[in-house]
Amino acid sequence: MTRHVAVIDIGKTNAKVALVDLAGMREVALRRMANAPVADGPYPHHDVELLWSFTLDSLAGINREQRIDAISITTHGATGVLVDAAGELALPVLDYEFTGPDALATDYDAIRPAFAETGTPRLPVGLNLGAQFFWQQKRFPLEFGKAAAILTYPQYWALRLTGVAANEVTSLGCHTDLWNPWKADFSSLVDKMEWRRLMAPVRPAKDRLGPILPALAKLTGLDPQTPVLCGLHDSNASLLPHLLSDRPPFSVVSTGTWVVSMAVGGNKIALDPARDTLVNVNALGDPVPSARFMGGREFSLLTEGQSEDWTDEDIGTIFARTTLLLPSTQQGSGPFPHHTAAWLNADGINNGQRFATVSFYLALMTATCLDLIGADGPAIVEGPFARNRLFTRMLAAATARAVLASEAATGTSIGAALLASDQGKIQGKGERVEPPADPAWTNYARSWRAAVEARG
Repeated sequence: MTRHVAVIDIGKTNAKVALVDLAGMREVALRRMANAPVADGPYPHHDVELLWSFTLDSLAGINREQRIDAISITTHGATGVLVDAAGELALPVLDYEFTGPDALATDYDAIRPAFAETGTPRLPVGLNLGAQFFWQQKRFPLEFGKAAAILTYPQYWALRLTGVAANEVTSLGCHTDLWNPWKADFSSLVDKMEWRRLMAPVRPAKDRLGPILPALAKLTGLDPQTPVLCGLHDSNASLLPHLLSDRPPFSVVSTGTWVVSMAVGGNKIALDPARDTLVNVNALGDPVPSARFMGGREFSLLTEGQSEDWTDEDIGTIFARTTLLLPSTQQGSGPFPHHTAAWLNADGINNGQRFATVSFYLALMTATCLDLIGADGPAIVEGPFARNRLFTRMLAAATARAVLASEAATGTSIGAALLASDQGKIQGKGERVEPPADPAWTNYARSWRAAVEARG
């Protein structure tokens, strides 16, 4: 029986290995390290060897405390890996925030598929994975020519664990330009660039690619027959438990470096690619209207080194003064990609009032994303923002719908662990936040929207 699943969770800001107890759907062990790109070499890239050492050390340490029955993997999106015939890197794993691909934007735009084909908006830097591969092939033709396989990021780690090369639809369908979600096949770009021959086979996220390699079993102390799941994109890992358990309509808001909102069974609406809406592909292979902004990064920048304590008096002061933070602290993505952040009525605010205003800003940006994808029904918040009561309450006020704040420390870990489970529906746990009865909350949300609209 598979009960304890180790989840390798490589986020843009932090890397984690969590042990999930499927019997209680909870994390019972967690290892964490900061994750940041390195600048040496031909371009900024991910330090995969440091991450690999951390992963193996974490697996060994956790297994000494509690037997690991299976391993699953989830990572951030917009990342792919070129490996040679020996499984080694043909080129470093490019950091999607690197501006290099923008230098070839005109050439890339001439060949990339239309939004109608892929559900992928045109995004800056390396946020379109196709743009990364295009840039790498043009700038490093010899090294690119040594590639024997192209892998999405979770499956790169699966390759290192099992020796089996694969791709998977949630990462292929994550604003890459590489996947047609309507046909469940690679996009026309893949054939134009003659990359199809390099694409590792597409496998379901729940597929057991194989047992852990014998040398790794010996190194970590894991059972040599420990299975490794194919894995999936992190936001879709947050979505999966609710796909299995909840009745539509609902939406899931996955919070981390990115805040990704996904609507299931919502209202039919035309997506606007200019506002960072897109079509994700869930772990069952179905298209999911989605929108996102870099909310976790904004939160870190806006609150770094400051207290997160606040009082009811602080909230009353903000409402009375209509202290607002307008978008966007992080530009180039999100629903207001070209707006410059601005504070209104903020002179003399204290730390508690600042924290509250930032929390409200993030909630109102999330509400905007939900509007853009036709979300209906309750919004389920996964990840760190679920623990921010100001965020969840303002989100309920702005959407006039209930918000469910997940209790899981890392919603992605639970979802990724479920890939190893044969059980169907699960009972979710979390606080239900209803729209506040006090009209000051909805009045504040209206004031924010009006101020944003007034800026054009």
